Amino acid sequence: MTFPYLEAVVGFMILMYIFETFLDMRQHAAHKLQTLPKPLVEVISTEKFQKARAYNLDKSHFHFVQEFVTIVLESVILYFRILPWVWMKSREFLVYAGLNADNEIFHTLSFLAVVTIWSQITDLPFSLYSTFVIEARHGFNKQTIWLFIKDMIKGILLSIVIGPPIVAAIIYIVQKGGPYFAIYLWGFMFALSIVMMTIYPVLIAPLFNKFTPLPEGELRQKIENLASSLKFPLKKLFVVDGSTRSSHSNAYMYGFFKNKRIVLFDTLVQQCKDDEVVAVLAHELGHWKLNHTMYTFVTMQILTLLQFGGYTLVRNSKDLFESFGFHDTQPVLIGLIIFQHTVIPLQHLVSFSLNLLSRSFEFQVIFHLQVVFTSFTLLIYQSCLADAFAKKLGYARELKAGLVKLQEENLSAMNTDPWYSAYHFSHPPLVERLSAIDEPDKKED
Repeated sequence: MTFPYLEAVVGFMILMYIFETFLDMRQHAAHKLQTLPKPLVEVISTEKFQKARAYNLDKSHFHFVQEFVTIVLESVILYFRILPWVWMKSREFLVYAGLNADNEIFHTLSFLAVVTIWSQITDLPFSLYSTFVIEARHGFNKQTIWLFIKDMIKGILLSIVIGPPIVAAIIYIVQKGGPYFAIYLWGFMFALSIVMMTIYPVLIAPLFNKFTPLPEGELRQKIENLASSLKFPLKKLFVVDGSTRSSHSNAYMYGFFKNKRIVLFDTLVQQCKDDEVVAVLAHELGHWKLNHTMYTFVTMQILTLLQFGGYTLVRNSKDLFESFGFHDTQPVLIGLIIFQHTVIPLQHLVSFSLNLLSRSFEFQVIFHLQVVFTSFTLLIYQSCLADAFAKKLGYARELKAGLVKLQEENLSAMNTDPWYSAYHFSHPPLVERLSAIDEPDKKED
């Protein structure tokens, strides 16, 4: 008797849905709390708290519905072997169109076209409701329906241009790579990730947003001073028109080696004081200085290689393919999809572990910020000196103010359930972050 792979996968998906819904219910109860956490009482206004509470309750209700529909659709598609049916129909379409149905690349692209159309249809109602009802109701949405449609069309066109060559390359490598195809496939994906990280901010992101240099002035000077003090090779400093779509605020950096760039959302510049913006950027630069970005990238590459290595073990498993309804055919992409589903338990464990690692990085970054802001020209890394430098901070107050400002302006959750936070959040909650910033002062006192 063969192992019931499909039933096991669907069963685990449902169990994970039940578990995550339990966590969602705990967080929903936290959203309902009428009072702020004690450490935030003096720093968050009642008005902002009530707005954040209403916003997060709306999102929570919406999330329950979306997740229920998602698990039902995914379970039905898998259990009733709809994917094999779509695979068969995509072959019939190729025959009808006069194309070579025996070419696996053509067949796979035809299959992906159907899947993509289905995904767009099922995702669109949720995207529309989230953007034009929930986000609009709470004052965040700034985009028109026409801009929404244009973004969607651009995304589809980019997928049509970029997707087929990548899919074709993956299939070719697996078919021709022999016993070492996992290494070749990883090498291809590694190179692809480097290329995409290089061209995305230069060629793709400008298709959706306008990037303009940050004007000369005090803010630019402070950011350049900070970058210089950290030996961060800042080449360009941009402001992006995030306000054309949403009033949420953010900042990020990108680039390789000596060609780094920083991007500020215009909403961040509008909502925060200069020193608060610099504090937020120092947090991000702390990740770079402490090599967190590199650690994460290397970790993801190792996981990708292991994943492809695992795929080699099931690539030719007839029982696995037949369990999911694929008889007498073992397509490369279908194999990858099936393998992804069979390792879902491991993926959840890895995701949880990476979240814990990311949270530890956040506290390390906060420590680093305390050292950095003591002086723009003096950087001390030794933990034994952290307390001494904490009392001399010039910007710890601005960092706390910036975090509070971002929490308020984005109407982020003020009350967080510890179980939900530990499982889902890559960043510690605001209460924990403020406490971590204050901790050196308490030690020294």
